[in-house]
Amino acid sequence: MVSAILFGAFAFLLIIGAPITVALGMAAMGAFFFLGKDLTTLVQIAYNGVNSFPVMALPAFVLSGALMQHSGISRRLVSFAEALAGPMTGGMAASTVLACMFFGAISGSGPATTAAVGMLMIPAMMKRGYDKGYASAVTASSGGLGVVIPPSIPMVIYGVTASESITKLFIAGVIPGICIAGGIIVVNFFLCKKKGYKSDMENWSAISVLKKAKEGFWALMAPVVILGGIYSGFFTPTEAAVVSIFYTLFVGLFIYRELKIKDMFKSLDDTTWLSGRVLIIMFTAQAFGRLLVQYRIPDAIAAGLLDLTGNLYIIWALVIFFLLIVGMFMETLATIMLVTPVLLPVMTALGVDPIHFGVVLVCCCEIGFETPPLGENLFIASGIAKTSIEDISLKSIPFSFVEITAVFLVAYIPSLTLWLPQLLGY
Repeated sequence: MVSAILFGAFAFLLIIGAPITVALGMAAMGAFFFLGKDLTTLVQIAYNGVNSFPVMALPAFVLSGALMQHSGISRRLVSFAEALAGPMTGGMAASTVLACMFFGAISGSGPATTAAVGMLMIPAMMKRGYDKGYASAVTASSGGLGVVIPPSIPMVIYGVTASESITKLFIAGVIPGICIAGGIIVVNFFLCKKKGYKSDMENWSAISVLKKAKEGFWALMAPVVILGGIYSGFFTPTEAAVVSIFYTLFVGLFIYRELKIKDMFKSLDDTTWLSGRVLIIMFTAQAFGRLLVQYRIPDAIAAGLLDLTGNLYIIWALVIFFLLIVGMFMETLATIMLVTPVLLPVMTALGVDPIHFGVVLVCCCEIGFETPPLGENLFIASGIAKTSIEDISLKSIPFSFVEITAVFLVAYIPSLTLWLPQLLGY
């Protein structure tokens, strides 16, 4: 009965258009009323869920990413990526993918990566003769790398929700992120060859790459400082997020001298809006998740799946397709907080490592950034290029297909996720 009230009320509220936060909170309240419990307990559970040290990394990484858009760091990362891509077919689009990887290694956010890189690369690609829909599609698809390449805000949320090591999650996301980026670059090469999109550069030059590397040295050092500090154990992911803020401020104010006071206030405003939205979702999702666990609803779902089939590969396929569908309609962080208490016990019962499951979950959510109707990256790219969502969505299909293929590889080959943490002793 409790599960019927929880999921029934949640589904009904979503259907009538209620925000995800309201749907989660009202469903949990309905279950508490049915059980005759004091609502004070509900608030206490929700508060304890967000009152934790790791959650502090969320607003810190968001602020760091926002500041980097105004400090000159993102522009220099893009220039370096373009020099690396050189004269290859579709080189400008390939450099967009590389730029998203570099910026994703700093910001931890898909929409922030799409906005920062897209503001520079989409107009540049259009000037070089790229179709605006294609330029937007490759940027929106690559922007999702911001949540797979560490550090990653969704990985922080999963780590808090599943009580798993955030550092280990970050390390585990490196190879899957490279696999997805590599797939996008390969598909981009063949599509650009077909469309006739060529680079203006006549040949690749090591001198040009070194020159851009020298110009963007401090920008390139940002991911080295952040990730190096985390992986070496010098500071925790939460402390790394704070370090990244001060590093960005120092570089933007005293080295590049492009960061202005008004830009800092704009970054604070963006951070407050995004962090507040996420924390409210976390607040209600914690209460919803506690009821799921307390009344052993995930156990019932696990038993039902195991009765259906005992084949791990089939269950992985069902889980991935389920997550892809959910990602089309639900915001990424809400998806993670909602499905983790339900699906994680199912997968661990089948012998899946929680870190492995978390990376696959985040990779599926990454695809949700570029799939309508919710796809946030699509809206950002559409606004920059001034083209329709439909045009971008259609041209994103090849990239989505290769990303889904990469997710299946990551799911079916656990070593792609777990090898690097084991190598580094985690």
